[in-house]
Amino acid sequence: MKILLIGEYSNLHWGLSEGLREAGHEVCVLSNGDFWKGYKSDISLVRHEGKPLAGIRYLVKLISLLPKMRGYDVVQIINPMFLELKAERILPFYKYLRRHNKKLFLGAFGMDALWVKAGTDRKTFRYSDFNIGDKLIENNSTRELIADWSGGTAKEQLNYTIADDCDGIVAGMYEYHTAYKERYGNKLTYIPMPINTDNIAVPQNESHDKIRFFIGIQKSRSEYKGTDIMLRALTRIKEQYPEKCEMLRVENVPFEEYSRLIDSSDVLLDQLYGYSPGMNALLALAKGKIVVGGAEEECYELLNEKELRPMVNVLPNEEDVYKKLEQLVLMSRAELERMKEESLLFVKKHHNQRAVAEQYIKFWNSKG
Repeated sequence: MKILLIGEYSNLHWGLSEGLREAGHEVCVLSNGDFWKGYKSDISLVRHEGKPLAGIRYLVKLISLLPKMRGYDVVQIINPMFLELKAERILPFYKYLRRHNKKLFLGAFGMDALWVKAGTDRKTFRYSDFNIGDKLIENNSTRELIADWSGGTAKEQLNYTIADDCDGIVAGMYEYHTAYKERYGNKLTYIPMPINTDNIAVPQNESHDKIRFFIGIQKSRSEYKGTDIMLRALTRIKEQYPEKCEMLRVENVPFEEYSRLIDSSDVLLDQLYGYSPGMNALLALAKGKIVVGGAEEECYELLNEKELRPMVNVLPNEEDVYKKLEQLVLMSRAELERMKEESLLFVKKHHNQRAVAEQYIKFWNSKG
């Protein structure tokens, strides 16, 4: 099968391409590397902001690449906004892809209109990036995203147009599957996100007495992801137990450096408002680390996982995060090591790139 994957979120498409290639398929990943994160791609499509005529340069390069985007059995786009263009300018490119390839699939992997709708209706989720119970979370990030993706905007219209037209939709987390299920259940599936468990080495940490916490911060998304709240709780823990724990805080570093920095830690803090782990959390689990973040029972049920519970689930408030971190700090080293082993078992069982690729092939073949 000849497959084109367009766009990137946290190495999802590149990880999927590795599993597909191992199964003998011909794959091309075209992406901007997820901006500053710098993930791999076969064809790079980066918009160099700050340079003269950046938009025109990007558009010229995109048009020059169109002949390489035709003749595929399957095309999958990472998001309705799969190109660095205004929403109203993306639709003609979508139609080109639809016309010149056999099947086209939409990824439900991140920010889009259905996700905003599910978060702001205050009834789909007990909590999300947009709500806690019946109360909306109001900050600059959420206000901007709601304004972008709802109320008849070009992004919202593009999202529904593509979702209505495409052959199928793949959701990579419980949250996004739930957001799409009511309207698009007939063309929707959930497939776990892929991690290349063969190529990720489990670091052999040097012996250390203190438990090491790692928190990665994207400045522009700190409020939206709840990292600001997690950081406050972690700072309190470090002040309360200076002899028992250390904190490694990093901001906006490329993927390769981010991955290396995780190696020397014991615990990763990630995504306060999530129900399930994202790609960064899965990377940490694959390295045998403990993850503190979103891990509600709903995500295990979707995986049909009855036994493994490797992640420390936190509620979206500072006190609960503090309490869960304190439990880890006071835990024995033997118990921490047991949790790390369970992390590895979980990722290899549910997120191995070959097994995930097989699920994609089965779904793609079932549609169209």
